Amino acid sequence: MADLLFHRIALTLLLSLLFLFATFGSSSRTRIKYSLEKPHHPLDPLMSHEIKRVRTILSGHDPGFESGSAIIHAMALDEPEKQRVVRWKKGDRLPPRRAEVLAMSNGESHVLTVDLSSGRVVSDLVNPTFGYPILTMNDIVAASQVRPTMIQNHIINKININKINGFFGETDTICKILYILILKNKSSKNLFWVPNSVFFCSVPTWIFDNGPVPVPKSTGTEYRHGFLNETVHIDRVNPMSMEQPDGPSFKVEDGYLVKWANWNFHIKPDQRAGMIISQASVRDSKTGEARSVMYKGFASELYVPYMDPEEGWYSKAFMDAGEFGLGPTSMPLVPLNDCPRNAYYIDGIFASPKGDPILQPNMICLFERYAGDTSWRHSEILLPGTNIRESRAKVTLVARMACSVGNYDYTFDWEFQMDGLIRVTVAASGMLMVKGTPYTNVQDLGEKEADSGPLISENVIGVVHDHFITFHLDIDIDEPANNSFVKVHLEKQRLPPGESRRKSYLKVKKYVAKTEKDAQIKLSMYDPYEFHLVNPTRRSRLGNPAGYKLVPGANAASLLDHDDPPQIRGAFTNNQIWVTRYNRSEQWAGGLLMYQSRGEDTLQVWSDRRDRSIENEDIVLWYTLGFHHVPCQEDFPVMPTIAASFELKPVNFFESNPILGITPFFEKDLQVC
Repeated sequence: MADLLFHRIALTLLLSLLFLFATFGSSSRTRIKYSLEKPHHPLDPLMSHEIKRVRTILSGHDPGFESGSAIIHAMALDEPEKQRVVRWKKGDRLPPRRAEVLAMSNGESHVLTVDLSSGRVVSDLVNPTFGYPILTMNDIVAASQVRPTMIQNHIINKININKINGFFGETDTICKILYILILKNKSSKNLFWVPNSVFFCSVPTWIFDNGPVPVPKSTGTEYRHGFLNETVHIDRVNPMSMEQPDGPSFKVEDGYLVKWANWNFHIKPDQRAGMIISQASVRDSKTGEARSVMYKGFASELYVPYMDPEEGWYSKAFMDAGEFGLGPTSMPLVPLNDCPRNAYYIDGIFASPKGDPILQPNMICLFERYAGDTSWRHSEILLPGTNIRESRAKVTLVARMACSVGNYDYTFDWEFQMDGLIRVTVAASGMLMVKGTPYTNVQDLGEKEADSGPLISENVIGVVHDHFITFHLDIDIDEPANNSFVKVHLEKQRLPPGESRRKSYLKVKKYVAKTEKDAQIKLSMYDPYEFHLVNPTRRSRLGNPAGYKLVPGANAASLLDHDDPPQIRGAFTNNQIWVTRYNRSEQWAGGLLMYQSRGEDTLQVWSDRRDRSIENEDIVLWYTLGFHHVPCQEDFPVMPTIAASFELKPVNFFESNPILGITPFFEKDLQVC
């Protein structure tokens, strides 16, 4: 099998990663010295000395890792069995440390499990599914070798570029292909505003150029502060920040354990998911008991299909987590703009293609947020002689990461509230991927506008596309092995004549999902449900089962046909909600090996084929939020941020409002000298 890895490589991604993949000794504002640190928790990521040990063990297993012919594409902690982690308490001995490695050797995909204590490779699966591992730095460097002179001298017209971003039914391939952008107009730093792409085939060195396109003027494409020449008619807003005279309220212990208000959780940088929240528990305000809410939550896949059917465009359907990784593309967060003054930064540490530790500085930030919102309030005006005005400020804790995957920037927030609610938000900004056109005015386009998208500047079409982010949410309400998924249906009832002056009303009926297919949900405003995850054995004083409910926010559904090749790979977006029986091997909604995958190892396949019982079981909730993006002129030259979110909200989890007794703020608390 040939070494076939097909990539979308954007020049901005190249430059960013070349900066980030610096030597391990890069400076950091994090409070951990990774070169000296040891793990303190079963879920702590691999430390630098562990990464080096894995490299040594692999070299003894396969000489290719020593010679460089075998390449490491991803390395992460192979997490211990869930029940062992749940039973572990601080002070206990850590479970044996293992690493999972995705690698290429002799043109084949390898999934290796490396035991650090014994120094052995305990498992080496070769081509477990059809597909290839995540992008490496080597591939980016190969793309950087392409020069315009190469395009002129090595033109071929029949490279099958349809295979670049997915499988389209072909049975053979001819070379290793990289998709890059060539910057023809050096007067602009907005690289994605120049719609000229080439496809570079490195074995042998062939180039496919998709032909000449009009190059738009660079006027108006500058976006960097200090370089803007145009007058902007907006009054200056004075700088502001949330001040904390007594310092932040949260603590970070042993590098990755976060304690704040009534919340405890483990946070971990990850090469593929970017950021993982584990073992989130909230303290019961009545009993003081720390109660489990979620064992593990993370972004499992980020699917971006473009809607231009033309040659060179129709194959653009990206799986950003599985193909590029949300960790390596996470840029150092910008203080005071990405994160406020009171933020605490956490670095990522990953493995290079050769197995060396690489520091990803300031990858995650933690901060408390107060934006003038209230947690609860009530004023009483109906009782004579009373003056009741009660209000409590809503202060929340945010864990944030921002990744720049080519032209798009995504910000991921996990926000924890004292009332037990968790809000997850994905915000998108960055630059459009655009297409050249000879037209400069919509009046000249006629019906052509509908082919791929609207005209957003002279000679530039903004191609219509979607964004779908699927989250893996291993919700564990109190006891993980005994949860159920309940569909709470709001059903309209028509009243018989004469029974009431009303004609209709809504009635609540509850349905417990028995199997995985029962829990495949397409959201509909006209068929409303609430979605509860409950523990039937943990009851309130009133007899209600303790639970959390998924509260969807603004969303979009994939409209592609299910037999469309990109949608076969992205079949995990065919529903907005799925519930599966817990299986530690089922974490990535699009499959473990994403490059050139054929949709044979997706959430859709697991759920349909296995259709396991999910009543009173250890279950996993999957939720997909999405955006349809029809570009407009305001998306030029940099897109204003748009955001979508969902919530995990307590429902009969507490005996009453858990934040009734929080202390209000007073002027004396905020004395400023």
